[in-house]
Amino acid sequence: MNELNSLGKFLIIGGILLIAIGVALTFWDKIPFLGKLPGDIVIKGKNFTFYFPIVTSIILSLILSLILYLLRK
Repeated sequence: MNELNSLGKFLIIGGILLIAIGVALTFWDKIPFLGKLPGDIVIKGKNFTFYFPIVTSIILSLILSLILYLLRK
């Protein structure tokens, strides 16, 4: 029975994360600072644009790590 409890918690947390990701993707353009932070790399050429949001990725990783740490505690 303990295995089913842990599987249930895993599915609930996974569902909440999927919902949060879906909401973030829906409103991504309306959040003013995401993807436009200092340190995000943008290289524009004649026929291409390379975009790598490294600082945004680091901040989102820190936030997700903090949330997961608090959920496990």
